[in-house]
Amino acid sequence: MDLLAHLEAYVAAVDEASFSRAAERLGIAQPLLSRRIKTLEEHFDGRLFDRSRRQVATTELGVLLLPHARDVLDRAQRLRRVARSARRSAVQAVGVPADCGPDALARVIRAGAEHGITCGVRELPPEERLAGLADASLAYALVRVPPEHAALRVPLGLASAPSDAPDGARPTPSADRSRTRRRAVHLEDLRPRRGSGARHGRPAAVPILTLMEDQLPDAEGRLLRAVARAGLPEGAVRPAGSVATALAETLAGQVTLLCTEPFARRHGARWAPLGDATLHRGYDLRAAHRGRGPAEVPHWLAALLAAAVGAVTTESTTAAALSADGDAPSRLAAHG
Repeated sequence: MDLLAHLEAYVAAVDEASFSRAAERLGIAQPLLSRRIKTLEEHFDGRLFDRSRRQVATTELGVLLLPHARDVLDRAQRLRRVARSARRSAVQAVGVPADCGPDALARVIRAGAEHGITCGVRELPPEERLAGLADASLAYALVRVPPEHAALRVPLGLASAPSDAPDGARPTPSADRSRTRRRAVHLEDLRPRRGSGARHGRPAAVPILTLMEDQLPDAEGRLLRAVARAGLPEGAVRPAGSVATALAETLAGQVTLLCTEPFARRHGARWAPLGDATLHRGYDLRAAHRGRGPAEVPHWLAALLAAAVGAVTTESTTAAALSADGDAPSRLAAHG
């Protein structure tokens, strides 16, 4: 027996002094209301209404139980309000790559507040984002998938030192933008020419560093196979240590860094996209499964996270991101 539904039928019948009006008030059929009251009477082993009269009259037992029934219904209503408030105030953790721009992530948090959701952005490695969805410690997360099967594709390229900046000097933002875009680079173009910095009979090559986001087995395997096909020397690719050290070596011209265009632009590096699209990043935006209903990602969140990772997006996704945040120039810049 659904005790709350039966108590609601009982209290409504007392308030309305009519089974038909009580049923109308609750939005149910009168026979259903009558059955609920009869079931409740069987449960309490006593009659709640005197049906021998023309009008609905409450028995002594019905009068005695009425304040307790109201108290149960009031407590249940307060419990619903508390649960609703808790759902609204609970932090919805969002798992994102560690190389997203703080300004883009701040827009995600601000947009969440505008939609009545408290977003907590967590910058995590790919494996931890996937695990967070599985144990529901994350409400939403960007999950790495092969780029050919991804909903979001993020172009990767090689960041290098600005050619016209003095050592140790950071270029201005306008200079960054003017230098950032270049023609696509192919790994074959990176093969060292004979006589260029040769040492011990082997030509020198500028190493390619990879960030943690690209150190997944599938992504690493693709890159290493492409490097081998391009004829680059063994050891041409190696994982970066700390991000700060990798950036320092990149800006000093000692290495190139595999990264996204927004990441290179934020740190004043020159950037050229990789011509091989199979080496780019691929993401799906997923929600943790909670309850029986399908897990869905809000459209506004999908658009803003696509911008945060520098994904190649459709016109409709870009429009949604722009509508979620009025700063159109910054939003367009975030899309690259």
